[in-house]
Amino acid sequence: MRRSAPTLALRLAVAGLTALAALAGLTGLTACTAPDTEPPPAPAGLTAQAGSATSVHVMWDAAADRDGVTGYQVFEADRLVRELPAGKTMVDIADLTPQTGYAFTVRAKDAAGNLSGPGPAARVTTPAARAEDHRAPTAPASTTGRATGPRAARVSWTPSTDDTGVTAYDVYQGGVRIHTAGPGESGTALSGLLPDTVYTFTVRARDGADNSSPDGPAVDVATPPASGDGPGTAPADFTAAASPGTVTLAWTAPDTGRETAEYELYVNGRPTTVIQFGAGAVPSGRVEHRLTVAEPSGTAWAVKLRARLPDGNWGSFSAERRITLVA
Repeated sequence: MRRSAPTLALRLAVAGLTALAALAGLTGLTACTAPDTEPPPAPAGLTAQAGSATSVHVMWDAAADRDGVTGYQVFEADRLVRELPAGKTMVDIADLTPQTGYAFTVRAKDAAGNLSGPGPAARVTTPAARAEDHRAPTAPASTTGRATGPRAARVSWTPSTDDTGVTAYDVYQGGVRIHTAGPGESGTALSGLLPDTVYTFTVRARDGADNSSPDGPAVDVATPPASGDGPGTAPADFTAAASPGTVTLAWTAPDTGRETAEYELYVNGRPTTVIQFGAGAVPSGRVEHRLTVAEPSGTAWAVKLRARLPDGNWGSFSAERRITLVA
């Protein structure tokens, strides 16, 4: 009986399957990538400033996008005290002991869970506690500010006074504390800002009992557009004034290359209305608009607006103004 042809065909089929299996295995090995074991660099610019007898403000520079950082861990000595997402680069550590030295470090973490080294520690000593101190410091009498680049600014203030001594100055933007400076400082650099944006900064003084002064005078700082972005798009010199049943808004139109006929108004963080100017009534230069309001007297508004650009998009926001409605 002759079986040579079927046997040869079977052997060829088996050999082909073996070769395909080997090739699949080889392909699988080739497609594998090595696990990410390289940690991100340690955060730079770490500072620690005592805000009161029992609290310290810790801040650091944001990691570069290329570092792939997804979060930060804050340590006091070797003890983990706070874990934060990548978008947060400062934190207040509370419930500390007066007249005590502390050393803080920060480590960056990436998506693979790799932790950076701690970097140099920021050392700080909390001041003595002041019993029954209920008197807040005076507000800074004046505030000045200027942009130092598309993403940075410098804010300065006049010193405050306090019966037990000022321990810190807090810089606020839009009602949110964004930076804390030491008691002997009269100015500070701010980073991590957005290009082509108007910021309104205020400064408060704080004492060892955590009493905060009222806001000092507000200062507007407009960051320039980033290189190649063209002229600024935010309405400038924005003001808001309340009178019985009316709110009067005024601003300087941005230079967008053509007349701006539409502005979007935000009230308390939400878009409220679009202010439109018809053909032949589009203002250039200084703009004024009156709103009729029906809300009860005493209602607080935080208002800002932005312009419709020639390309159809909305531009950058004006500064935000806070007003109280009058019936």
